[in-house]
Amino acid sequence: MSDSTSPQSPTARGLDRRALDYSASIAFDRRLYAHDIDASIAHARMLAKQGIVPGDDAEAIARGLEDIRAEIERDEFPFHQELEDIHLNIEARLKEKIGEAAGRLHTARSRNDQIATDMRLYVMEACDRAAAGVRDVQAALLTLAEANRDVIMPGYTHLQRAQPLLLAHHLLAYFQMLERDGERFGDCRRRADALPLGSGALSGVPYPIDRDFVARELGFSRLTENSVDAVADRDFVVEYQSAAAMTMMHLSRLAEEIVLWASDEFGFIGLPEEFSTGSSIMPQKRNPDVAELARGKTGRVYGNLMAILTTLKGLPLAYNRDLQEDKQPLFDTVDTLMGTLEVMAAMLPALRVDPLLPEAAARGSYVLATDVADYLVRKGVAFRDAHQAVAELVRYAQMEGKALPELSLEEYRRFSPAFEEDVLALDLRSAIEARDAPGGTSSRQVEAALKRARQRLEGKR
Repeated sequence: MSDSTSPQSPTARGLDRRALDYSASIAFDRRLYAHDIDASIAHARMLAKQGIVPGDDAEAIARGLEDIRAEIERDEFPFHQELEDIHLNIEARLKEKIGEAAGRLHTARSRNDQIATDMRLYVMEACDRAAAGVRDVQAALLTLAEANRDVIMPGYTHLQRAQPLLLAHHLLAYFQMLERDGERFGDCRRRADALPLGSGALSGVPYPIDRDFVARELGFSRLTENSVDAVADRDFVVEYQSAAAMTMMHLSRLAEEIVLWASDEFGFIGLPEEFSTGSSIMPQKRNPDVAELARGKTGRVYGNLMAILTTLKGLPLAYNRDLQEDKQPLFDTVDTLMGTLEVMAAMLPALRVDPLLPEAAARGSYVLATDVADYLVRKGVAFRDAHQAVAELVRYAQMEGKALPELSLEEYRRFSPAFEEDVLALDLRSAIEARDAPGGTSSRQVEAALKRARQRLEGKR
């Protein structure tokens, strides 16, 4: 709290201390300082260009704002709770620095279109950072897939061993998920990319402003078209939160597989010490804490999405103070998402894949059953009849404690006379290579997919 000589917001004069503490947002919206300063400098220069304020005052405002930026970045700026938010804190400091000229800055704008502008700038930047973070995780996945392109594993449905896959093919499924995530952040950025400044409190401003000039200065590609919507809209915040929740969901699914694969029951991967922890009491354990936290933090991002949706659902037009609640959940989501992307990108290439255990898990199960059924189909047996015959064959093999490749031709023929000597040639590798249609797990298709993925990443640099 500040002393009795601290400045006070003109909107907060006479406000009960408890009400001021409850309504002040400076504790968290100070994060927007750079965007607020950029928008204010562009606005001041536009006012001077249009002859609305003297040019000397506009230049003094710009210089003063740059000085304030430097103070904040040196952690020397005197933030005051009594000034409520980042806008009034900067404006009050500007008056201390340049005098009465600072009062001209708020001509032809409102805090309503000011914060809408700051938030759009912030979300556009956050989308760029998220898209870059997604690419980093994709690159890490691709590195892991390329290094293990020949490793065979059982593919799963219902967490039951189903059909053989190449591990690289499995990892590239996450690459595709993240590809869609990157596109969603790009879509969000495009919709956030509209300048609201110039909309005033809600109905526009009675000055001959040049909104196109401000848009160019700030890097916006277009203007908002309705002043009421411009100050009330937070769709772009919802979109970012939604894209982030989807990305975290994908990262959580990957984290869950890391947790499973690192367990003794699977044993497919070893955890690097840099990304796992020991037990406080059991010296033999390495815990997948990083993956577990990525899985757990997904829930808070979901909660932040629900928070903004719930805040917006009952608001009449135009601006309402409820919109102050758009910031903390958004900032938390940005921090959580970026931290998760960063740690996952670092951890994935460090995972140690055991090439023998995944293949042993596939070989020791009945993942070739579908291929045996397909074999019968190629011999002229109807698929449903082939399916039934192989189901009975598998039950027999299970009772005998044998894997399918361990059965003799005579045992095969107990279940269908269509079986011939060549059924004994079926193995994991032939089953994988048979799935050579585009998008399949054959080595040829996977090699092509790895090449396409690498080209996509190179093209995004």
